[in-house]
Amino acid sequence: MKPTDIRVPDYFHKVVDCQWACPAHTPVPEYIRLIAAGRYSDAYLVNWKSNVFPGILGRTCDRPCEPACRRGRVEENNGGDATKSKAEPVAICRLKRVCADHKDVDEIKAGMPRPVAKKNGKRIACVGAGPASLTVARDLVPLGYHVTVFEAEKKGGGFMRTQVPRFRLPEEVIDEEVGYILDLGVDFRGNSRIDSMQKLLTEGYDAIFVGSGAPRGRDLDLPGRREAAKHIHIGLDWLASVYFEHIKAIGKRVIVLGGGNTAMDCCRSSRRLGGEDVKVIVRSGFEEMKASPWEKEDAMHEGIPILNYLVP
Repeated sequence: MKPTDIRVPDYFHKVVDCQWACPAHTPVPEYIRLIAAGRYSDAYLVNWKSNVFPGILGRTCDRPCEPACRRGRVEENNGGDATKSKAEPVAICRLKRVCADHKDVDEIKAGMPRPVAKKNGKRIACVGAGPASLTVARDLVPLGYHVTVFEAEKKGGGFMRTQVPRFRLPEEVIDEEVGYILDLGVDFRGNSRIDSMQKLLTEGYDAIFVGSGAPRGRDLDLPGRREAAKHIHIGLDWLASVYFEHIKAIGKRVIVLGGGNTAMDCCRSSRRLGGEDVKVIVRSGFEEMKASPWEKEDAMHEGIPILNYLVP
């Protein structure tokens, strides 16, 4: 028999399917047990160690862990009546939000890594202050590295802040969780856009991490696209314009082309900006849409019809 090695992710596939399915391999059973015991702060720190942004993910994660959850299979194998309701997994994602919303902030701050007594002399530059760069900073600062994060905008958070609507992800949640990382001793430089990588390379950094992201949506080259450009927007760019308040209102009749989570954010944002007749048009069938089931449900609960099998 070979010794157990939990550094190999496939190990979790044998014993904890939800943990194996999670890209960060978050120890799901551990933090659920802590929540059940009322130890919300400890549950939060377990999450923070592996997935960095528990409060944010508890509201926005795509939940790859839940389809892998064995709870549904157990209920089906125990003879559950499939005609009444579908066997559901444990609400793993929402439990992240539970521990994030009920934690003690002072306990969280006390549980954060302590500054090292002596730096190791290495200087690291991170371009962009989105989740990737912030995670690099979080992991390296406690090891003694001096990490400088350059961000074009005033605040860190990247895509999480500028493209995820506030009704899904409140600004104060982003501020709090980005703040935990910056408070570790990160040299954060907001309003500092990097326009020349060559120039940055001459500034004596031992390593440079480029985490500038790729927040660009797809355009459609359809007849009339250019003539109607004033009234046609690309989803991710439009969401950013809404965040920065370049767009504060929208027409009463809105069509959203696409069936992913961005489309769901756009149609629901349109509702809040004055859209009265908002429709989502998708090429695929309803079940084949890329959007998460709960995102589609939220849109339909707001009276937004999803019309499938229609090609622009």
